[in-house]
Amino acid sequence: MYEQFWHLNEKPFQNTPDSRYLYLSTQHEDALMKLSYVVAQDLGCGMLTGIFGCGKTLLGKVILNGLGRERYSCAFINNPSVSEPAELLRSVVRSLSPQALPEKKSELMADSMLEKLDFILKDNIKDGKKNMVIIDEAHSIEDNRTFEQMRLLLNFQLENKFMLTLLILGQPELKDKILNIKPLDQRIAVRCYLGQLNEEDVAKYISHRLKVAGRTDSPDNLFDKEAIKAIVKHSAGIPRRINTVCDLALMTGFAKKTEKVSADLIETVIKDFGIG
Repeated sequence: MYEQFWHLNEKPFQNTPDSRYLYLSTQHEDALMKLSYVVAQDLGCGMLTGIFGCGKTLLGKVILNGLGRERYSCAFINNPSVSEPAELLRSVVRSLSPQALPEKKSELMADSMLEKLDFILKDNIKDGKKNMVIIDEAHSIEDNRTFEQMRLLLNFQLENKFMLTLLILGQPELKDKILNIKPLDQRIAVRCYLGQLNEEDVAKYISHRLKVAGRTDSPDNLFDKEAIKAIVKHSAGIPRRINTVCDLALMTGFAKKTEKVSADLIETVIKDFGIG
């Protein structure tokens, strides 16, 4: 809608997990390095917590996309709050193997799924593939039995390494939930946290997304410094909120035919769209 007006090839502030748009702040780079180390060294389990909208899912997708499908068999579970614990195992089995699940109810229970998963993991390893499971939005899990199923995933081991790598992503309350489940908590090798961005990082974040979207000049020619301050104020440095404010600012600026995004324009957007 506004792309041509602002000399962009595409919209730069979509709230979708597009790995091209990952901005590596110091904390994001640190988390990416630590979780990648868990994967590369077969450490079993890593956990990433962070405030809502800080880029956890995007970071998980970046790790997943960088693995190489010829070397990894992967499962990305983005709805782990299931009606029964065995459903988590079934989701993992479905993702790691192209084979259809059995139809008999008895063969869909947890014990049967664990046996099937053991076969799949070993078969993938024989084929020269490592196994990766990423569980997103894990803070939404209310049934401790589901966390127990996650622990069971880490029981699949060879003599010298885990048969799969498990990465658990979720909001800060996930940390306390897992602390209450000691057998799982003790198996987490690496823990990372993502918080809000400071003003300098917000400016760099906006600049990065504009460049990916095709803008070739300085971001100061589109968002002035006072506009950045206003964005920091109203977004609290949370990437998802930054995206929303910036997208609406570009749309409003296009409608008003402004030359750049100013602090006054940001304030207008906040008021008109009820962002708070």
